[in-house]
Amino acid sequence: MIQSIDYAAIAPPLILAVAAIGLLLADAFEAPRRVLSLLSGGSLAVALIAVAALAFGDRRDTLCLPDGLRGNGPRSCSYVADDFTLLFQGIVLGAAVVVVLLSLQEITDSKMPVGEYHFLLLAAVIGALTLVAARDLVLLLVALETLSLPVFALVALRRYDGTASEAALKLFLVSVASTAVMLFGISLVYGATGAMHLDRIAPALSRLPSDLDPVATAGAVLVLAGFAFKVAAVPFHFWAPDVYQGSPLPVAAFLSVVSKAAGFAGLAIVLALGLPAYAHVWGPVIAILAALTMTIGNLVALRQRTAIRLLAWSSVAQSGYMLAPLSVGDDRLPEAVAATTAYVALYAVMNLGAFAVVIGFRRRTAEGLSPSWDTLDDYRGLARRSPAVATALAFFLICLAGLPPGVMGLFAKVVVFRATVAGGVTWLAVVMAINTAIGLYYYLVWAVRLFTPAPGAAEPYDPAPGMPVRAAITATATAALVLSAAPQIVLQTVTQAT
Repeated sequence: MIQSIDYAAIAPPLILAVAAIGLLLADAFEAPRRVLSLLSGGSLAVALIAVAALAFGDRRDTLCLPDGLRGNGPRSCSYVADDFTLLFQGIVLGAAVVVVLLSLQEITDSKMPVGEYHFLLLAAVIGALTLVAARDLVLLLVALETLSLPVFALVALRRYDGTASEAALKLFLVSVASTAVMLFGISLVYGATGAMHLDRIAPALSRLPSDLDPVATAGAVLVLAGFAFKVAAVPFHFWAPDVYQGSPLPVAAFLSVVSKAAGFAGLAIVLALGLPAYAHVWGPVIAILAALTMTIGNLVALRQRTAIRLLAWSSVAQSGYMLAPLSVGDDRLPEAVAATTAYVALYAVMNLGAFAVVIGFRRRTAEGLSPSWDTLDDYRGLARRSPAVATALAFFLICLAGLPPGVMGLFAKVVVFRATVAGGVTWLAVVMAINTAIGLYYYLVWAVRLFTPAPGAAEPYDPAPGMPVRAAITATATAALVLSAAPQIVLQTVTQAT
């Protein structure tokens, strides 16, 4: 039914699949923890090199329909390694390398099985890499579930922890519901068009008979709702705060960056390649979702007193900003996709950096400095004890707020504002401006605490984070500084890719 497979096109997920099998074998023979972690991180680095090598070549595709089944239609392929795919695969793999660094100490502290942890992490990354390359609805759904299923286990992998088990169960139930909704939507789209490949769905929808229009409309909305669950858009967001709080912190970082980036890539692919004819349907829906998501996320974040829940609700609000450009519809869709992609790339650096500092701070205080390690007040005086770490966290928070000198955050906000206004959705741009002002407050309140003296006469000695966490903080801080100095690098790259 399909032509021969182009193994070069699927090299990044294939490398990780081989590494995941190797991890299981090494774990079965009781290989040291360091060897398993090195195998996991090394395979991600090799996959990232493969993505870079593909970026210097021509567009590749595989799993295509043979000539006898194409008819007069386009050359329909299920897996495409174009510039857009490679850009998102680079984001996913780069973020996953940082997550591995953040996981090394967490695995020891939480007494998690290292082999299972890294196997599940690689399996989830394989799903993310496949999702951003998928060009038919079946592969999109399979990739989405390949990304989601290992995450359930990762969330619950901290054994004998009731909070983690509750978070995993909540994530599982929500994901099952979203999958059912998306499957129903896919079935309606297929019933209306008779096609699964996106390049065949788009022309079929443009000439659809009027009696099938309600079916296709319902299908498009349900597919959109399925992706809304994955990116934690309101009103499908209620799983995110509890899951972030109950998960091991590196897994929460993975959910907030890698899973979200893959979800937005899949959403952009479906809207731009499969459903542009129904932009008049999904455009207003996305605009409403974006407004609700950023507003509720920011308002609830104002009330948070713990770092993880604040980052969780902040992540919900950030999803609203990422959704906003996609509401412009079909007229300026390429520019909208470029704006969303640029925001996702810049957000990945900022949010991973914030999580890296929180993870490092949590480990230090968990060793005896403060029994209540997660409240914002515990960060008071951090600048005196660890000036470099506090400065890094303050910079990441300023970037997320969109204030100078965090120029990358300001640039990301400007890009999505410009795309939204250019698309004619002015009212949503006004909502974004109001929400940006709200976000400034809680980001700055946390940042100010870092430089406020801690209560008490003397502050105890505060050891530095472990080497892997310091490497993650250094890498993300360096990337943030470079992108703040030259943020146009991201937009130029994204514009070329989209």
